[in-house]
Amino acid sequence: MADFQKDPPAETFQLLVDAVTDYALYMLDRDGHIVTWNAGAQRFKGYSADEIIGEHFSKFFLPDDRRDGLPSQILKTAAEQKRFEMEGWRLRKDGTKFLAHVVVDAIHDEGVLVGFAKITRDITEKRSLEQATYDSALQLRMLVQGVRDYAIYMLDTDGRITSWNAGARTIKGYEEEEVLRQHFSLFYTEEDRARGAPEEALRTALQEGKFEAEAQRVRKDGSLFWAHVVIDPIYNEVGEHVGFAKITRDISERKRNEIELRQTQEALLQSQKLQALGELAGGIAHDFNNLMTVMRGSADFMLRKPDLPLEKRNRYLSVMLETAERATSLTSQLLAFARRQPLEPEVIDLTVRLDAMGEMLQRTLGSLYDLKLDLTPALWPVEIDPSGLEAALLNAVLNARDAMPKGGRITITTKNVSRAEGEGVTLSITDTGQGILPETLKRVFEPFFTTKPTGKGTGLGLSQIHGFAEQSGGSARIISEVGQGTTVELWLPKTNKQRQSGTASERESLASLNLKVLVVEDSEHVRYFARQLLDDLGCDVVEASDADQALKLLKGQKVDLVFSDIVMPGMSGLELAEHIKEKHRGVPVLLASGYSSKQFISKDERQFPIIRKPYEIETLAAGINQLISRAQTKIGAVI
Repeated sequence: MADFQKDPPAETFQLLVDAVTDYALYMLDRDGHIVTWNAGAQRFKGYSADEIIGEHFSKFFLPDDRRDGLPSQILKTAAEQKRFEMEGWRLRKDGTKFLAHVVVDAIHDEGVLVGFAKITRDITEKRSLEQATYDSALQLRMLVQGVRDYAIYMLDTDGRITSWNAGARTIKGYEEEEVLRQHFSLFYTEEDRARGAPEEALRTALQEGKFEAEAQRVRKDGSLFWAHVVIDPIYNEVGEHVGFAKITRDISERKRNEIELRQTQEALLQSQKLQALGELAGGIAHDFNNLMTVMRGSADFMLRKPDLPLEKRNRYLSVMLETAERATSLTSQLLAFARRQPLEPEVIDLTVRLDAMGEMLQRTLGSLYDLKLDLTPALWPVEIDPSGLEAALLNAVLNARDAMPKGGRITITTKNVSRAEGEGVTLSITDTGQGILPETLKRVFEPFFTTKPTGKGTGLGLSQIHGFAEQSGGSARIISEVGQGTTVELWLPKTNKQRQSGTASERESLASLNLKVLVVEDSEHVRYFARQLLDDLGCDVVEASDADQALKLLKGQKVDLVFSDIVMPGMSGLELAEHIKEKHRGVPVLLASGYSSKQFISKDERQFPIIRKPYEIETLAAGINQLISRAQTKIGAVI
C-alpha cells in the first residue's frame, strides 16, 4: 500500500484525468497529433476518443487560424518557451464555435521533447457574463455621465469624492480632476461647515438609511444656489459599508417661483381684503342710508306738520322706532362680524336649549319644511352667549330655508367632538337644497356678500355666525356640494365650569315645602333637564311624556304642582291645564313654551302663568315660588 502511494500506477492518473469534465485534458505528439482524450474534451468538443485520437489538433481551429498557421505557431512557442497560453475561438464537432482558454505545455523525457500536454476550458459563458457586466457598467456610466440636471457622484466612507458626472460639473462648476479625493463639505457654506452639517448628513444617512434636505450650497465661483440633496449609504455584497451615493439637484428656479407665487398670493389676499372692505363700506353706507332716509323723512314731516293728528304722529313715531331697532340689529351684526359684540356668556347645554327652540323654529319655517333635531343627550357643556347663539341659529336656519324655496328638510345636529385644538361641541345645520358653487363658497363669510335678490338679505347673516363662533373661542365652516345640500357647522369649546344653581333663599324655600312635582314634557332631553333642575331644588319629581299619561298619574297619586310644556302631540299643555282645573281643583299648573314670554289666556279668560323656554334654574324657581304663593293666598290663576 505504501509503495502504491509513493508511485501510483498509470491507471490511477488515467482515472483522475477521465474524471475531470470541466476541462479538456489530452496529449499531443511532437507533430500535434492527438494521443489521449478525456471525458471533459468529449463533453464540450463533441468527439469521442475513437473519432479523434490520431487526428491533428488543428481540427479544432477556425479555417482562418489554420490558414495563418496558428496551430504550428502554438507548438513552436510551447517547445521553445515550454508553455503557451491564449484565449481564442475554437470549433466543436457540430461546427459551432466556443471561446476557449488554452494552455499548452511541452513534455520532455530526459531533456528530449516527446510531445505536448494541452488543457482547454470552455469560457464562452464566463466571457458572456463578463461582457454583460462590462456592458451594463458602461451603460450605467454613460447614463450617469449623460445626466446634466442632477449631480450624481460617489463618496468614500469618510465623505471624500470618488466619482464625478457631467451634471455635477454643470451645477457646481468643478472639473473632475479638481474635486476627486476632496471632501464633499467643499460645497457647504462656512456656517454649515462650522455647525457640522456635512458630518451630520453622513451620520443620518447611515443611521436612517437615507438623508434628504433642501439647503443652500456653494458653487466654485462662490455663488450660492438652492439644492435638493439625497445621500444613500452603499454596501457591498457581503454587507460592508463602502461609501455613499450623493444626488444633488439645483432647485433655485423652483425656489424663486415659490417666492414669486407667495408674493402674488399675498398681493391677491391684500386685494381681496380691499375688495371686502370696499363691499363692507358700500353695504354699510347703503343700508344705513336707507334707514336714515326713513328717520330723516319722518322727523322732517313731523316738524313741518306740528298740528299733525295724534294717531298719525304716533304712526310716524312707530316707524322711526322700528327703523332705530333695525339699525341696532344691523350694528349688532357688524359688531359680531368684527368680534366686538359684547357677550354675556353662560354655561349651557346646547341640546336642551335647541330642543326648546325647536317649536319656535318649526313655526317660523312653516309647513313646507321638515325640521329634524338630532341632538346628543349627554352633550358637553359650553360657555356662550345665549342671545348670540339664538341669532346665529336663526340666521343659519333661515338661510337653509331660503336655499329650498319649494320646501325640504333642515336637520340640526349636536355632537361631542375632539379636535387638535381640544374638546368641544359641534352644532350643524344641514339642508337638502341645491348647494353652493365652489367660487361662491369661498366668499360666504364676507360681510354684505349675498346671492339673494336685492332687498331679500343684508349679507351679514353668515358673517354674524362666523363672528359669534370666533368670539366664543370656536370656529365656523360651511360644507357644500352642488346638488347635495349645505351644512353650516359651528365648533364651540367645551367648558369645565359648572352651571349656576338658584339662590340659597330659593333653594331653602322650595326644599322646606317638600314639593312633589309632575313634569309633563314630550321631549326626552328637556324632560331630563327639567328633572335635574327640580332635583337640585329639592323637589320629588314624577315624569309624564304626554298629557294622557299625566292625567293617569294624577288619578293614582297626589302632587303639589304640575309643570307642563304647552306644545305637545295630542292634548296641548293649555288643554291639560283646563282639564286639571276642572278635575283636580287646587293643583297649581305652571306652563312653559318656546314661543313667547306673554301669558296664554284660557277660555274663561283666566290667566295661566308661563315661563319661556329655554329656562334656567332661577327662572324655574321664581315661577314655582310665585305660583305657590298665589295658590296659598288664593290670588291669581289657581287651577
